[in-house]
Amino acid sequence: NFGGGGFGGYGDFGDFGDFGFGDILGDLLGGGFGGRGAQRSGPQRGESLRAGVTISFEEAAFGCEKEISLTRLESCESCHGSGCAPGTTAEVCRKCRGTGKIRVQRGMGGFAFATEAPCPDCRGTGKIIHQPCPDCRGAGQLRRQRKIKVRVPAGIDHGQTISMRGQGNGGLNGGPAGDLLVVVAVTPDPRFERDGSDLYTVHTVSFTQATLGSEIQIEGIDGAIKYSLPAGTQPGSRIALRGKGAPSVSGRGRGDLIVTIQVQVPTNLTGQQKDALLAYAEAMGEGDSHAPTPVKDFFKKKKK
Repeated sequence: NFGGGGFGGYGDFGDFGDFGFGDILGDLLGGGFGGRGAQRSGPQRGESLRAGVTISFEEAAFGCEKEISLTRLESCESCHGSGCAPGTTAEVCRKCRGTGKIRVQRGMGGFAFATEAPCPDCRGTGKIIHQPCPDCRGAGQLRRQRKIKVRVPAGIDHGQTISMRGQGNGGLNGGPAGDLLVVVAVTPDPRFERDGSDLYTVHTVSFTQATLGSEIQIEGIDGAIKYSLPAGTQPGSRIALRGKGAPSVSGRGRGDLIVTIQVQVPTNLTGQQKDALLAYAEAMGEGDSHAPTPVKDFFKKKKK
């Protein structure tokens, strides 16, 4: 039996005092109802900003420093963020007593509860400015064009973000500035593909080098790397050069350079070269090169 707007023996819901149903909803729903949320007149952290920077493959591998331009909100130098003209101060809003919010009684389904709304007199700021600052017009902030130096760490990869604390929009009422989030775009390098700290590349050798072995120079991000290619290297063979990949962004060593060996098949042979190749085929027991017999693998050793 519900009587007089009450709920059994729990009294009337019309007035909740300092801690009522609205406060409970505020706690459950994130401060939209209750009276204990952050006051707009108090210190507020500035918003974070996002920017982008494009770097080369080598700059990503070894780190660099870049300069970016951005527009951000900063505290007005004339009023030091107060929004008041020099020599004046703001008045605490009498309606909301400086909280920036007022409590509104609402009804729903036969129940009465209190919610909060921005104060209409001070527009939620908690203060009344009678003489606004002529530079910022009472906002307390101005937009400024700034150039920011960004230190890109070695080993950073495409799409990763650098967080720069305190380089975003300025705070209000003495609050801290937000952060600047710089998204890094890395220009691809046709020589390499990257997977984490490991790099992948293809190195082409001649038929003779693969067959007899040779001293070759493989291109890496640090420059040419000398490598002794063993005799009988098969096409598609992979070589792992330890510690020749990209540095780890955490600073813990470097990845590997994985090299795939590609064997170049000779074309446009001269008559002398063809005769030499036919002689080789005969020595391998292949007979007439035009015969419809399967060609043996040049790289397989003959069985004794």
